[in-house]
Amino acid sequence: MNATVLSVLVIVGVAWVFDFLNGFHDSSNSIATVVSTRVLSPVAAVVWAAAFNFFGALGFGTAVAKTMGSGLIHVEYVDPQVIFAGLLGAIVWDLVTWYYGIPSSSSHALMGGYAGAAITKAGVGALIPRGWVEPIAAIVLSPLIGFVLGLLMMVIVGWTFRRAHPLTVDRWFRRLQLISAAALSLGHGTNDAQKTMGVIVGLLFATQAAFVHFPLQFLHVTTMRYIPLWVIIWASTAMALGTLAGGWRIVKTMGQRITKLQPYGGFCAETGGAISLLLASHGGVPVSTTHTITGAISGVGAAQRVSSVRWGLASRIVWAWILTIPASAVVASLMYLVLHGVTH
Repeated sequence: MNATVLSVLVIVGVAWVFDFLNGFHDSSNSIATVVSTRVLSPVAAVVWAAAFNFFGALGFGTAVAKTMGSGLIHVEYVDPQVIFAGLLGAIVWDLVTWYYGIPSSSSHALMGGYAGAAITKAGVGALIPRGWVEPIAAIVLSPLIGFVLGLLMMVIVGWTFRRAHPLTVDRWFRRLQLISAAALSLGHGTNDAQKTMGVIVGLLFATQAAFVHFPLQFLHVTTMRYIPLWVIIWASTAMALGTLAGGWRIVKTMGQRITKLQPYGGFCAETGGAISLLLASHGGVPVSTTHTITGAISGVGAAQRVSSVRWGLASRIVWAWILTIPASAVVASLMYLVLHGVTH
């Protein structure tokens, strides 16, 4: 086994770790609302979310993976060191934000790490400018869209059930929230797991010459337009297991500290977030599940009473969003310099 093949196999393993941490870090997106409304116990919620994360990643297309694999960085600048450094940058930022309970975006951490390593190798010319327009715009638009959809859902639900008895409303939405939580987990798995799929395929494509005579031919990838089934299953499993492990520090922030949720509010937030994620995934746009559901939760709170949302906390979360791409890019850049120095 030559050095390139060995390094690629190691990096595929590191990518699996990142996807696990993505599910672990972002489990709050899927379960915070359903746990905070006490519709499901924490253990039941993570099992529910993990199952739908898996199916979302496995069966809802690969448009986002193709964007990540070939739409952000020119393929000729991609090599094992760039991918490895990018993954390490994203992993470090995920662990830091998890430790402090900050619901940041694993997706943008990966994008920032990928870009930081590529720029360090080849300068800003390594980036594909038009490929970054939609993901950058989504940093602003996804929480706004989530906010609007969450607020609108609250208005619709409030108007529809205005004459219903509160206990009847609570009973119905405890059932409906199971469906909305499943839909959000599907959207999470669909969008987030694909980002790692794209990175793995980009790595295998860039190093395809090393696998021509390698016994495991499924590692030989000759086109960026096709995501192999084993990559999809690999990423889906990692995401599901990470969600199953649960990132409880962030669950508290998302489910209890931004605003107080009732089952009907949890249903509205999850439904608004799920619609946003599934539309973005269909269009191949890598968006942040964290940004979307945080916006939706804030919209639900604002629909009840503007003062019910802890806007100070929300503003600190927004700063974490702004810092995610540059911070992970800096970490990945340093990682690339270390790796490059060690190997040359």
